[in-house]
Amino acid sequence: MDLSCKSEYALLALIELSAHHASGEPLQIRQISSKQNIPDRYLEQLLATLRRAGVVKSQRGARGGYLLAREPWKISLYDVVSCIEGFDGQPDADRTPATSEAMVIQDVWGEVRQAAEEALQRYTLQDLLDKRNAKQQLDIMYYI
Repeated sequence: MDLSCKSEYALLALIELSAHHASGEPLQIRQISSKQNIPDRYLEQLLATLRRAGVVKSQRGARGGYLLAREPWKISLYDVVSCIEGFDGQPDADRTPATSEAMVIQDVWGEVRQAAEEALQRYTLQDLLDKRNAKQQLDIMYYI
């Protein structure tokens, strides 16, 4: 299982918004885009999706841009990835496997999906920000 490019870009943008959350100042798309190397148009679409899901909010005007809708420690990675990827509930729950082999595969895949969802629910944007900050500190110390 891989993280899609779409989800990765969304998480990168949200880490940037999390880093500026305490200031209360919105970030413009071009600021996030240049800092995280995300194409502007693509980022605009992702932020619109996240806004509709209530993860971010937008502010109009000359000093407008995007802000997190909640504190970074209240937004789980599951909130973000499920919004971007659109998964909900059990896929094919009403489809009965035709063979015992198909049933076994469906059962195992259900366990994999559940484990992934539990991990995504365990981590928040604050956790990602903290890990990023710790990594940056290690990188700085390495060069001293």
